[in-house]
Amino acid sequence: MENYFNYFTEIEEHFQRRFGSLLLLSTVDWVLMEAWKDAGIPLEAVLRGIDATFEHYERRPSKTRKVNGLGFCSQEVLAAAEDMKEAAVGVAGGEPLGPKSGAGQGFEPERIAAFLRRNADLLQAAKLPRTTGISVHAVAENSSATLRKLAEEIARTKAPSRLEDLERHLTVLEEKLFAALLTATPDEEIVTVRARADQDLAPYRRKMTAPQIEQLQKQYVHKRLLEKYKLPRLSLFYM
Repeated sequence: MENYFNYFTEIEEHFQRRFGSLLLLSTVDWVLMEAWKDAGIPLEAVLRGIDATFEHYERRPSKTRKVNGLGFCSQEVLAAAEDMKEAAVGVAGGEPLGPKSGAGQGFEPERIAAFLRRNADLLQAAKLPRTTGISVHAVAENSSATLRKLAEEIARTKAPSRLEDLERHLTVLEEKLFAALLTATPDEEIVTVRARADQDLAPYRRKMTAPQIEQLQKQYVHKRLLEKYKLPRLSLFYM
């Protein structure tokens, strides 16, 4: 059973080992990892894809272009995920690949409750933009109150409801927050961030499909907005 608690760290360290040095991952690399996580791609599939990419590179007679970003591994990661999915269907009758719940997975009730409370505090403390129309502050306040309510319920019962249901609830809160931030942020600022995303994604375009590029651009903008306003990710994957 995979440990998704260390999803990002495992990928980062594995890529650095194959690269041969402590290469700092770019914003695009982190956004791509989030996209794989959101798509339910298992950690093992990502690691296999990284290995396959470097093995193909090492067999090439000419090595003028290095594998210096996770984007170069995208096709192999998706291929590995598809292979694992087909194997799982054959062995376990099609059990979906994605986050698992259970003891020992880093999802203990106390840990979840503390995570929700910490995020509630960060939402309340954030200095958010003010604009006419949708109030980012109101969305943040409502989300903070919801997180505290969920934390109290988990602390009281000593067991969360189904983790999948809780994760869906957190996803809805996060999407509302993103929508409010996008509305409150000046258009020229969003255009600038998207232009930077296009520039950073340029080396990987031939390795990805149009829907993948579009999703990465969206997540890139979200990540930049969260960084600007010092807001947390609400998903359990970020505990």
